[in-house]
This record gives sequence, structure tokens and C-alpha cells, in this order.
Amino acid sequence: MLSICNSDCCSECSRKKECGGCIETGGHPFGGECIAAEWMKECGYEEFLNRKMALINEINALGIKYLKLTDLNLLNGFYVNLEYPLLNGQSVKLLKDDKVYWGNQIEIPNSSRCYGVVADNEYLLVCEYGCGGTEPQIILYKRRCGGRKE
Repeated sequence: MLSICNSDCCSECSRKKECGGCIETGGHPFGGECIAAEWMKECGYEEFLNRKMALINEINALGIKYLKLTDLNLLNGFYVNLEYPLLNGQSVKLLKDDKVYWGNQIEIPNSSRCYGVVADNEYLLVCEYGCGGTEPQIILYKRRCGGRKE
């Protein structure tokens, strides 16, 4: 079954029963928002692809060594919402579990660590972590001005 953004994410999702399905929920899986469904409803497929490419270019322009993307995937917030330790000893989660974000994972050469990239219309997060998301560190977290036409 295709979703609002024409991906086949529903057939690949093991939590569809909890989600409710993209089309059935009007692009609000898990009661939250899906960045891809938002973009498709706002501007159509051609602009959807332009926005996605612009986000890839925005991430690649950060100049972070070994961080080069060619594509972005739709990622459930509950899957990528890691808990980051702060200098004061507390921890913080920066994402929403019920939201679907654009993101990707990039292996760092000659390392057991990876970069994780997650973005929506408002924020861009780049982190580094070990196997299974262990020992996450925030590399960059910033407000975005891209994604939506003002």
C-alpha cells in the first residue's frame, strides 16, 4: 500500500497497527506528524522532491568530515530519539517519539561509530553514536529556516 508521499513505508513498518497507516490517518502516524506527508499535501510531488534535495544539500554543506548524503529515509521518532548526556549530568531527548522525520545513518570510516542525521521543517540534528545508538553525542543541533515557503 502506498502512502501520501508515494513511498511504501506502511508495508515495511512493523508497528502499523499502532500507527494507524499514513492514508488512514491523513499523514499523522502515531498521532504525530510525518514530514513527507506534510510536504506532499503542501506542494505536490515535484516540489516535494526539490525540498528533499535541498535538505540533502543543506546537510552536505555543513562540512562535517565523512558526512555526505545521497538520500534521506523516513524515520520514526521513537526509533531515532536518543537520550543525550549533558555536561551538568542530566540527559535530554530532542525529538518527538510520535513524529516521522527525514534522516539517515552514515558509517564513519575506520571507526565503530556512525553519524545520525535527523531533520524536519524546524530542526536539524547531527549526532554521533556507537553500535545500537550507544554513547550518543550531539555534533550539531540547529533551527532550520528551510523546508517551508513563507
